[in-house]
Amino acid sequence: MKKLLIFGLLIAFSGFLNAQTATEILTKAQKEAKAENKNVFLIFHASWCGWCKKMEKNMDDPSVKTFFDSNYVKTFITVQERAAKKNLETPGGDAVNEKLGGKDQGLPFWVILDANGKVLEDSRVNGQNIGGPASEEEVNNLIAKLKTTSKNDKINEEKIKEVFILKKD
Repeated sequence: MKKLLIFGLLIAFSGFLNAQTATEILTKAQKEAKAENKNVFLIFHASWCGWCKKMEKNMDDPSVKTFFDSNYVKTFITVQERAAKKNLETPGGDAVNEKLGGKDQGLPFWVILDANGKVLEDSRVNGQNIGGPASEEEVNNLIAKLKTTSKNDKINEEKIKEVFILKKD
């Protein structure tokens, strides 16, 4: 039993040591964006965040996934985890989130950067985080930001609206 416990602790510790830092994740995404003539769509998220999961699911919806994939390198940094899941946080993630304006903005907080790390847009509108946009107004703001930052594929506004606007039953 002791050997199993020690083995488990070694595995957990080695996973911690091998975890990529937020800076490493961002640097890798920027290199990929530069090589593929894209921008970086960076999302700060947490395992408990329902709106984060909805945002990610929407971006991966088959009717809009090609648009996002052809224009952006999507990358994620985990922040603000609860005590029991602090080990899921990306080392240095809170500092990068704060540097990019996400402190006290809630989750998801997203930032669109060029391949050199210059902030092009973020999820704030008039100082308020729209996070995972769901209302028509929020989705229209998302579309405006996507229009100014997409480099390759033209945006299909109707498909974005169809996927992102929360349907009321």
